Order: sequence, then structure tokens, then C-alpha cells
Amino acid sequence: MLRSTKIVATLGPSSTDPGTLERMFVAGVDVVRLNFSHGSAQDHIRRAGLVRDLCRKTGRTVAIMADLQGPKIRIGRFKDGRITLDKGDEFVLDAECELGDRMHVGLDYKDLPRDVKQGDVLLLDDGRMVLDVVDVLKHRIYCTVRHGGELSNNKGINRKGGGLTAPALTPKDMEDIRVAVGVKCDYLAVSFPKSSADMYMAGQLMQAAGGHALLIAKIERAEAVEPQALRDIMSASDGIMVARGDLAVEVGDASVPALQKRMIRLGRELNKLTITATQMMESMVASPVPTRAEVSDVANAVLDGTDAVMLSAETASGKYPVETVEAMDRICIEAEQTQPLALDREFLDRVFTRVDQSIAMAALFTAYHLKVKAIAALTESGSTALWMSRLNCGVPIYALTSQTATRYRCALLRDTYPIMVKYVGSDREDLLIEAEKVLVENGVVQNGDLIVLTIGEPIGKAGGTNTMKIVKVGEHRRA
Repeated sequence: MLRSTKIVATLGPSSTDPGTLERMFVAGVDVVRLNFSHGSAQDHIRRAGLVRDLCRKTGRTVAIMADLQGPKIRIGRFKDGRITLDKGDEFVLDAECELGDRMHVGLDYKDLPRDVKQGDVLLLDDGRMVLDVVDVLKHRIYCTVRHGGELSNNKGINRKGGGLTAPALTPKDMEDIRVAVGVKCDYLAVSFPKSSADMYMAGQLMQAAGGHALLIAKIERAEAVEPQALRDIMSASDGIMVARGDLAVEVGDASVPALQKRMIRLGRELNKLTITATQMMESMVASPVPTRAEVSDVANAVLDGTDAVMLSAETASGKYPVETVEAMDRICIEAEQTQPLALDREFLDRVFTRVDQSIAMAALFTAYHLKVKAIAALTESGSTALWMSRLNCGVPIYALTSQTATRYRCALLRDTYPIMVKYVGSDREDLLIEAEKVLVENGVVQNGDLIVLTIGEPIGKAGGTNTMKIVKVGEHRRA
């Protein structure tokens, strides 16, 4: 059974063995994530090469997402590796401290004392430890421990409510963009953007390095979820990731579920991709089965309409990477069976100003009411398939393309399945015949099935979809 929602899996020590990764491909991975917060450039280059080799071996279309680290603000290191703080303890964050102890620790972000003031709340280690700021003097932040516990080297810091001024792109990110372009990544995820300017800058740096990946904005700052800021960031991106970990620390965990639904809905309205991430199957790092709460979490993201659900530590460092992908595949398919179809209502109040977008919507409407076997979008850039995938019509969309880059880009689109078409001529009828042939050879349709085809003329021009045709397979012949 086809799965509409795509699965993103993070690569790491648990998933870079060729045999394991091949089993993950077969289990249903659609996109692999290279997490530049961990590992060396050579690690990522080697893993990207393995992914491309396995795509050729298995015949699967598995795209590559490069995920930049961003300005992860962290404490420094401790003399003994870790300390324990109790409620009420005094503790100092000192930008000039080299090795910490139970009284103070250093900072990798030296400007943090400028960004905070008395009364602020700082959250360390993903919110597990809470410090109240009582004073700030020069390079030192004096705090009182509200919630204590064990604190080890290089744990992250967030300011409750956001407001830190660290730029979204660090010198490390700029170098990592060049590495990502070198491995021909299909998506580039930008961490901690505060505004559209951060995304435009990432895009310019990528293009200057010769890359053409789709830009994904990771929404994890309080500033980024403000309504206008979110729209602006989306307008400068090809999609967003609902990065629930750091976001929950900044805005509060209780706020995240509603924000997730709002972001996914807005993404579909604005024709943007959406990925739901963080702790979706966290217990499977050490367990061969998910918790009931995790099953519900994944299913709810599917019902919200997300394009993809993402695995992090579960596949990067967990004990059961293949089983985790299999479980997520099973949950997504089951949830999709319960989704109601209401395409007519989805069309209300929508205005289509472009010919190619209008053709895409007409194809959806026709496929929905005629109950055809498949929609085949002959596409150069993937835009027609993207527009179709924003609305659920209950009919699978096959993105037929001669462009390798477009094939991989379409791997993340919900309800969309990319297939290569090698026809290079300029005759429309020949191309339509070739499209039918490819669909039959791939087992998508058989003689007698009804399909909807979209195509653009002149052939081979991106953004030129201007024709829709209803075809009975096997009856398509030159006039």
C-alpha cells in the first residue's frame, strides 16, 4: 500500500553500515538527514556517497537533506566533565571562564551577557535545568538555580521567550554549506532563523557555492512563530521544519501542539513543504516498540497534513533504526486510511493566477471526481507536483521528470512519487506515449485504467504546464 506521508531519517553511527542503511531504504525511508551538528565533513561526504550508491542499487529515490548546526548556544566544559546543582544554589555563567566547576562555567557564545538581564530565565540542557538571572556584570551572568540536576559539558542554553541576538548562520555553517553543495544535497535546512533575511542569506551563500537545493527553515525560535515573521520566513523558504525541541524550550511545551497545527496548515496554504520533527519515536532509541503516546503523536502529525515525519536519535544512534522506520511506516499508513476527503471544500476561496497552477488544480478536481487510477505530472521543476500535493484528492501523484535533481526534490512531497522519464524529444504525443509506458512498466497502471496527465508546451520548459488530458491506458495513439 502506498504511503502518502514521507519519512526522514537522520544518519549516524547506527545507520551508516551499508547493510543497515539498505534495510532502512527497503523499510521506507524517503529522505536521509545529514546532521552537521555532529561528525566531520568527511563523515557527511562518505554517508552521502553511500546513499547515492544504495539508490542506484535498490532503485529507490531517497533524497539528502543537509541540516546546518546554527548558533547552538552552549556552556563550556567542566574540569571533571560534569557537576550537580541543587535548587537554590548560586551559579555563574562566565564568558571568560575556561574550565568550569560547581561555582561557574564558561560560554561558547561570548555575547550572552549582553543579551540577558536581571529577571530573565535561562534553560539549560533542553529545559532540564532552569536558572533565574539575578544580576549581570560585564562578562558574568549571576544566577540562582530554580530546577537543578546533573550538568555536563557543552549543554545548550535557551532564554525563555527567545530574544538572543546570535546570527542564524555561523562561520561553521558557511563552511558546511560548501560541503553540502559538494555532495549535491537536495534540501538545505537552516537552524534558528529569526527572519526572512536569514533564509535569503543562506540561499545566496548556497547559490554562490553552486548549489540549487530547496531551503527548509527550522522553526525553533520564539521570534519565528510570530504570525508575520512566520509568513515572511515561509515566503523566503521552500518549506519549514517544526523543530519541537528548542521551540518547546523557548515558548513552553504546552504551546507546541497548537503551533504545530498552525504551521502545517499555513504551509499547505502557502504551497510550502512541512516536516514534523523531534522525539517522535524517542523511546525506540532503546526499545524495539514505540509507546502508545508516540504512535498517537506520529498519527496526529499525519492527520494534520504534514509532508513528512522525522527521526533523529532513533536512527542516528538508537539500537533499532530499521524497526523504527518500519513502525513509523505502519503508523503513517494506518492514520492515512482515516483521513476524510473534502476536496471541494478545499477549493473554496482559492484564487489561481497562474496557468500552470490552474492546470494543477483542474487535474486534482478531475481526478477526485472521476476516481482515476493516478495523476501523472510531466514536470521539469516539480512545481506542478508541489501544487497538487497541497490538497488531498485521494489519488496518487506521479511526478514524471527527465531531471535528476527534480526527481530527488519530489521525494519529500506528500502523496507524490517521482519517476524518471528519459524522453528528450519535443513531440507532445510521443512524450505522452512514453509517460504511459513508464507508468505501466513501474506497475502503477495497467491497460484500461483511467489517468489524468498534465504537460507543458514547449516541451522541456520549466513552469510551462498548460495542458491537462484524460487518458485510458492502452488507447493513447498518435492521431
